[in-house]
Amino acid sequence: MKGKHDMRGTILAAVAMLTACVFGCGGEAEKQAAGSKGTIGVSVLTMTNPFFKTIADTITAEAAANGYATTITSGEFDVAKQQNQVKDFIVAGCSAIVLCPCDSRSIGPAIEEANAAGIPVFTADIACLAEGVDVVSHIASDNLGGGRLAAEAMIEALGDGGGEVVVLDFKQAESCILRVQGFKEVVEQHNADHPDAVISIVAELPGDGKKDQGFKCTEDALQAHANLAGIFAINDPSALGARAALEKAGKADDVVIVGFDGQLDGRQAILEGKIYADPVQFPDRIAAMTVDSIVRYFAGDEVATQQLIPCELYRQAEAEADESLK
Repeated sequence: MKGKHDMRGTILAAVAMLTACVFGCGGEAEKQAAGSKGTIGVSVLTMTNPFFKTIADTITAEAAANGYATTITSGEFDVAKQQNQVKDFIVAGCSAIVLCPCDSRSIGPAIEEANAAGIPVFTADIACLAEGVDVVSHIASDNLGGGRLAAEAMIEALGDGGGEVVVLDFKQAESCILRVQGFKEVVEQHNADHPDAVISIVAELPGDGKKDQGFKCTEDALQAHANLAGIFAINDPSALGARAALEKAGKADDVVIVGFDGQLDGRQAILEGKIYADPVQFPDRIAAMTVDSIVRYFAGDEVATQQLIPCELYRQAEAEADESLK
């Protein structure tokens, strides 16, 4: 099977050397002539979130160190746009494709097209949940474990009183589904063990991983739940949007926020006491492992279908010791 992939990839690469690629793989012939092993096409969820920019930048650097060029694009939460980017990667004869899917299910047909063209597909951070597609390896944070850490932080922050909590989710992304699942698992166990300090998840709102949407959802939550005590946001942008809404409503001291990611702005907010804690991810490690997996795949080595990197809980104490915030 590996030989078939290699042969088809070689044929497509040869075709690409004779054609110009409008979207950015242009100059493929020159790259091949310069000794490049080929081009890795990358489409991330968004470039407005530093997490995904780090993934894109690190893949670019790691790929170059291993003899590959890269074409970096962004779906910007639009799965149709991302599907077209995959089509462009196929036409350009990219050697491999890396996706952070905008929609874990709807991206399926695009991956099927890449499969049919013999181009190996890898997913980073967000997995594909569509059936019948071939993804060589999914490389991500342990999002289920991270969600459990977020719940531990919320339990710690609310203390003996428990209280009402809202979740700002993003149901289109497998990674965020897992975060909420892990969060709920630990909260449910806590409630069973501590009936006098119950944490009630009173709403799950579509924060969509965006600051403006996190702001809007939090405004809505404050209107609907006068006794709101906590917010779990599935990433830093939505957590920061929630914080802005709390400040506007004069509720900043009344509601605890637990975010997710641990990017610079999120860590700064933790240092300042605006967010209680984050399960921290390591996008640079995800990206480096993704490129390493591509290199090993083409070398004929066995590559695990799923590779997870543990998260670490980051509170104000960690922020105070964080040299990058000095």
